[in-house]
Amino acid sequence: MDALLILSGLLLMLFGLVWLIMLAFGSSLFWGLGSLFPPLTLVYVVRHWRIARKAVALSALGCIPLVVGFVLLASNDPVRFEAIASLRWLTPAPIKPNELAIELRGQLNGEPFAPQQGELIDGVLSLREGQEFFAQRAVNVHLPPITNGAVRLNVLPTDAQPLPEVEISWLLPEHDLPEARRLNHGYTLYLDLQPLAPNKMTGDFHLVLPAQFNTTLSGKIELFTNRLRYIDGKVDAYFDSRDTLSYVIEDYLQRRYASRAVRLDKLPAVSFPASSFELEVEALVNDQPQQITLLLSKTEALGWGVQGDQYARFAEPAVVSPAPAPASSVSSTTTPAPARSSVDRRLRFSLERLQRTPEQYNNLLIRVTTAHGSTAQGRFAGINANGRIVIRREISGPGEASYILRPDEISQIELLEP
Repeated sequence: MDALLILSGLLLMLFGLVWLIMLAFGSSLFWGLGSLFPPLTLVYVVRHWRIARKAVALSALGCIPLVVGFVLLASNDPVRFEAIASLRWLTPAPIKPNELAIELRGQLNGEPFAPQQGELIDGVLSLREGQEFFAQRAVNVHLPPITNGAVRLNVLPTDAQPLPEVEISWLLPEHDLPEARRLNHGYTLYLDLQPLAPNKMTGDFHLVLPAQFNTTLSGKIELFTNRLRYIDGKVDAYFDSRDTLSYVIEDYLQRRYASRAVRLDKLPAVSFPASSFELEVEALVNDQPQQITLLLSKTEALGWGVQGDQYARFAEPAVVSPAPAPASSVSSTTTPAPARSSVDRRLRFSLERLQRTPEQYNNLLIRVTTAHGSTAQGRFAGINANGRIVIRREISGPGEASYILRPDEISQIELLEP
């Protein structure tokens, strides 16, 4: 109703203005041309009031439904009214910077290819150009199972099958569905990707397809390894993805049952955009199966969360300095101190101690902050032959992510378990 009143008021004012210009042209050509400019229009109204008063009255009549419509809008939808009154809709939407540093040169199907999205999830490397459901142009490479964190692959046209399947697709302007081509031999592919905390991979990508495909790509790429997004090292709870929901639910269950031994089964399929979901969740909590119905909702203040969540956050482990030993006289016979039944290895934990005795910290939860400000958290999996720290973290779906970090790029390391 409010929108109808506002629209009718604007139409009446517009008809009144058009009528006024027609009356001005009826008076003379000079006044008609002058009425096209607002200052001279007012002069014409003053000089020829008896002629112009009917058109002015029609425009003034349009102000009544316009004002009433805005009053109703302000009472029914104050947020929308404030957005209209502040004229924010006149300013162009800011252009979001690309989340990934992708620097590819070349062409796909004879056209320049500049992907903004990249993923390596469930063994499929995907590069997409365009934000719509169907990509404007895309490359998908179905990779063999990844045994460690890094991905290295070198395929030549003469290599024997089986080889990774490469798929390219493009959307023509006059078509609703993209065209696609697949091949599993006769191409050149070189990959050298390294993990980048917390959930990315980065490295070299070179792809040359047979001449009839007009596709040659070469450069640096950056890929997400799951559908989580991070802000300042923390998971962005506002991002719409099933991985975000899994993270929120797992965090909720850990705090609800006061245990980090929570393993969440794969969530059912969900459709975005949405503001709430009711999900049947199955999980193992302390090796005991649990089936729970949860209502998740998205708020402007916190992003995605579980309704009714009032459980306290886990406290970060505090480092307690040992009390100084009391002074005692020196005797020739020293009595050995009794052995401690349990040792909190967090007290004197450091990168040097981890490198010196890595076997003491196997499979313990650690958090690493790099010199670039990125954060990686997972289970310590040892030190490889090159002296690099290996951290494993389970991800949604099959498999796990491995972070391999050089000691010189670590600025801070924390042990999160005793």
